[in-house]
Amino acid sequence: MRLSFPVYFLFIAINIYPAGFNPDTSCVTIIFAGDIMGHDAQILGAYNPETKKYNYESTFRYVKPYIENADIAIGNLEVTLAGPPYKGYPRFSSPDNLAIAAKRAGFDILVNANNHALDRGEKGFRRTLHILDSLNIIHTGTFRSNKERVLNYPLIFEKHNIKIALLNYTYGTNSLKIDTPCIINSIDTLIIRQDLEKAKSANPDYIIVAIHWGVEYERYENKIQQKLAGFMLNNGADAIIGSHPHVIQPIVNYYPAESDSSNFNIVVYSLGNFISNQRAQYKDGGIIFEFTLMKTPTVTKVADYRYMPAWVYREAKKDKSCFYILPVRLFYENEQYFNFSDNDKYKINRFYNDTKELLKNIPESQFYMDYKIE
Repeated sequence: MRLSFPVYFLFIAINIYPAGFNPDTSCVTIIFAGDIMGHDAQILGAYNPETKKYNYESTFRYVKPYIENADIAIGNLEVTLAGPPYKGYPRFSSPDNLAIAAKRAGFDILVNANNHALDRGEKGFRRTLHILDSLNIIHTGTFRSNKERVLNYPLIFEKHNIKIALLNYTYGTNSLKIDTPCIINSIDTLIIRQDLEKAKSANPDYIIVAIHWGVEYERYENKIQQKLAGFMLNNGADAIIGSHPHVIQPIVNYYPAESDSSNFNIVVYSLGNFISNQRAQYKDGGIIFEFTLMKTPTVTKVADYRYMPAWVYREAKKDKSCFYILPVRLFYENEQYFNFSDNDKYKINRFYNDTKELLKNIPESQFYMDYKIE
């Protein structure tokens, strides 16, 4: 259901409050997944020559219980849904079924401002938005016109009596340009400051910025990212979630000078790849970042946060490969079921150890502890 709130804000009630809900203290759990990519091998793997259709349901099979368990699940759609011919790098266009499968897996919101948003020009840009709308998938970061942006941005949504503002920007679009009236949110500090002011005027309990930034394949944030993060936090952002490097980067807590130690801002510099065909070390997986907001009559703050490492398993078959997003903890609890080759065991262990070393002070999700696949 879509209502104006106020006139120039988009207000979305994701669902009703649960039975027994206490309005004095409420909590909401949000997860962010990284880059949803669509390389050639993924497109081929999803194709059924008998039905001549594409199906990505199996891609999300093992992570679906975790996504569905969150109150709000947000992902970065880093492809266009521009229609055939379907193609991966460098000008991505994935079948619509990729978005359908993401929704069925439990994603509530997809952010679109990234460097591949214009891969198929204005026609592909507009078709992507049309498909997301037709599937009732909430999205932000790209707009058909300034009027649409004014009405719908920042994205404001509410769950369990906690109102959240979500903003989304990209560093660029691979030098591809689009004519007005279409808009892709770009990183411009003047515009970001104005947008944060507009977000604050809606009186949200929490403000999140999802941002496409950094240098590809660099495992640590650079000074430009640090400076921009500081700028956004100083201008009202409460959390910043990054994408684009295709590898995991650090998670950092920032403590405002006037704040007590229990109230802090979080910056996830890069979530890494959620699903892709990038197979090299550090690129063959990513994290799902989870945090719980707690709202009391006086403050809304992060009550808990953690990450889930998820490795992309590419299963080779006779004429194609099938791709699965595989939570590492799920694999460890069900190794006999998966029956991996020694090479695949080595790669998933390498990915897990690399991730633990990078995020050594960050708690890991135990969601799949003792989870058995039947």
